[in-house]
Amino acid sequence: MHPPAIRKEALRLHAAGVPFSEIYRRLGISRNTVACWLYNRRQRATEIDNRCPRCDSPARAIDDPASYAYLLGQYLGDGHLLMTQRVPLLTVSSDQSYPGLIHEVSYAMEACGARTVGFQERPGCISIRSHWTHWPCLIPQHGRGAKHRRVIELSNWQQEVISARPGRFLRGLFHSDGSRSMNRVVRNGRAYSYPRYNFVNESTDIMGLCAQTLDLVHIAWRMARPNLLSVARREAVARLDEFVGPKW
Repeated sequence: MHPPAIRKEALRLHAAGVPFSEIYRRLGISRNTVACWLYNRRQRATEIDNRCPRCDSPARAIDDPASYAYLLGQYLGDGHLLMTQRVPLLTVSSDQSYPGLIHEVSYAMEACGARTVGFQERPGCISIRSHWTHWPCLIPQHGRGAKHRRVIELSNWQQEVISARPGRFLRGLFHSDGSRSMNRVVRNGRAYSYPRYNFVNESTDIMGLCAQTLDLVHIAWRMARPNLLSVARREAVARLDEFVGPKW
């Protein structure tokens, strides 16, 4: 049994594009172990059926609610669902400086039911993309135009998932439109620094979902501006660190 940190490092290297053979040599572990970590999830994805967890049976539960809660948060922040003439395309944009985040989004897409996930690289940015017929069933918030120009409301079944996995939903939101930074102030001639989280979004509905979910896990927050929510109290930051933490 290898420590979780070793597996995490293997996933990070894989997301960064390091060749498979280089990963197991660099970590000094067997190639079979690394292959199991990196590729077994894809094998499992091909073994499950491609039926929609919602339109086949509205009462059917989401197979992986934690991954769905995270992906929904990412979609509400930096995601877009394109209704093409053939198969809908879900895209989540990410800064290429965060390979771990990119890997987590791709894993969540597959865990929700997509068979394949692709990547489109642009200067400083990577788009995680997945074609799947049933994305509109899982993300009914899609629509034309920017999210802040239309109503964003969760369905009852979505709210149940979020209420059961609030930390994962917050992780998705803050990994997309949020940040964790050190705030530096000077008081009475002395400099102080402390960590804080900011969440920025132009949609009042999405901002409301973020605030409601923070309340659900008893994390104090305040609105610094109409489009900026701040979590700055020491105990609140420590609590949010349990779900989010620095991007990597």
